[in-house]
Amino acid sequence: MLAFDSSATPPTELAVKKPSHGSESYLALVWRRLRRSWTGMAGLILVGLLILMAVFADFFAPMDPKATDVGFAPPQVMSFHDKDGNFVFQPRVYALSDSEELDTVTFQPIVGMDYDNPRLLGFFVKGAEYKLFGLIPADRHFFGSTDGQPVHFLGTDKFGRDVLSRAIIGSRISLMIALTVVFIVTLIGTTVGMVSGYFGGTFDIWLQRFVELVLAFPQLPLYLALTSLIPVTAPTNVFLAFVIIVMSALGWAQMSREVRGKTLALARIDYVRAAMAVGATDKRIIIQHIFPNVMSHVIVAVTLHIPSVVLLESFLGFLGFAVKPPLISWGLMLQDTATYSVIGSYPWILAPVGFVLVTVFAFNALGDGLRDAVDPY
Repeated sequence: MLAFDSSATPPTELAVKKPSHGSESYLALVWRRLRRSWTGMAGLILVGLLILMAVFADFFAPMDPKATDVGFAPPQVMSFHDKDGNFVFQPRVYALSDSEELDTVTFQPIVGMDYDNPRLLGFFVKGAEYKLFGLIPADRHFFGSTDGQPVHFLGTDKFGRDVLSRAIIGSRISLMIALTVVFIVTLIGTTVGMVSGYFGGTFDIWLQRFVELVLAFPQLPLYLALTSLIPVTAPTNVFLAFVIIVMSALGWAQMSREVRGKTLALARIDYVRAAMAVGATDKRIIIQHIFPNVMSHVIVAVTLHIPSVVLLESFLGFLGFAVKPPLISWGLMLQDTATYSVIGSYPWILAPVGFVLVTVFAFNALGDGLRDAVDPY
């Protein structure tokens, strides 16, 4: 006869091991996966810093981007030593001065450091006046010289304008163009792709032939042809709006093809068929059932499409078909690098390339991290 152990714990009182975390939403799961990717987090931080720099560009720019100093001047290196070599706590740069010697290639005066006139550096210093958001007068800058004298951390261009300040101000135009174009492309491409994939049939066939027609155009020659139609005397805002419209009109087709492919698969899933069976309208099915499921793909596509627009704007600006003065963009700044002799003598004017590379890396890294985070498998 089997003995009964009275000290054993009844089955109903057995401790049930609970999960370490409760029920999480989809966004919480995506965020948890994204935090595990160091490249994705690095991209997210860089994207946040770039957007912050673009929004408060006047504050972060140490100088007035239109102010002129000497001609081509090399970058001023920050130093913690005085002219005698003694260590000092407050950083400083030394003023630039023209010498009597001429460059053998450009025949311009060679600019050197004036060690007798140090310029002390600091944070939140007074400098050139500007209007924050175009409304609030201000004269404080994030960093610069304490006495308001010119400093050129990345040198100057041929007109003596500070390269760093122009690159920071130029980020506003370059990122604004990229974000606006991607927003329009995403709006049109997502709408067309979902409608085409959901309804199918003859409507889908004819709509896809139109999409293929748009994709068949050679984009670069068409960009150059369309932007050259604007008169040189046209206002800068009109020219900028036309460039955005041209980029958007030629960029939505690829997004629509990707969203259509996702929609074709989603339209045959059981819960969509169940919604059709109970009499849900097409509008409700597209908005409530299909749209949330394609958003993960759209978000990743957006982060990967922004770098391509930044590169396209930089290329068109370099050729002179994008932004026109007095506006500033990274592509427009690269026009000064059109000759090899200038690059060889003044390599610091390539500094906008660094801003473009950082932007492309940031959005690509964020896109790769999001692609892994939103993947349910």
